[in-house]
Amino acid sequence: MTTRVTFEQELIELNKSFEDMGVFVENSLEKLTRAIDEKNRNLAQEMIKNDRYVNDMERNIESRCLSLITRQQPIARDLRVISAALKVVTDLERVGDHVADIAELLMRFENLDPCVISEHIPVMLMAAREMVHNAVDAFVGKSVEDAGKVIASDDVVDRLFNRVKLDVIEKLRTERGEEDLCIDTMMIAKYLEKIGDHAVNIAEWEVFKETGSIDKVRLL
Repeated sequence: MTTRVTFEQELIELNKSFEDMGVFVENSLEKLTRAIDEKNRNLAQEMIKNDRYVNDMERNIESRCLSLITRQQPIARDLRVISAALKVVTDLERVGDHVADIAELLMRFENLDPCVISEHIPVMLMAAREMVHNAVDAFVGKSVEDAGKVIASDDVVDRLFNRVKLDVIEKLRTERGEEDLCIDTMMIAKYLEKIGDHAVNIAEWEVFKETGSIDKVRLL
């Protein structure tokens, strides 16, 4: 087997590792949704513990990327593929962190029900989850077009964040004794907004991987 064929195989395996990490993070978001729907504290607790697995995946992929750079000294598109993977796994790891953070905050709500403060939290969670799914699909599938759709969809999560904020303001204005839950709700919404931002980052790195440019600025 030639050196080039070996390198191509390693790139395929790297892409599969990234896909596995993406699927794991997507599943964590899906389980977070189920935890709310089913009022399942054990499932929420599982999401808190799962964070260490995401960290392990990130370190493994980073190690493989650095090994490829050191051994193969890639140039042009090959270097973009590996560089983008290094960036994207960081975004996925942060999504995993935010899932754990949200799960911890949900544990403070009776029946894990953030709708007592804002009914828009579950909707926002679904929108953020869809963004992550589509961003991972775009990166694995090497689709600049699909990546562009993810970037454009960020406005949806931003609008939902503003609706949550208005719900919290109204709750604080009309009721007493819910201040702590209002703060927790805003924190959950902020984490969800950040998850959307990380999905956009993944999509932007897909554009870079295929074109060498981000925001029409040529990088490599």
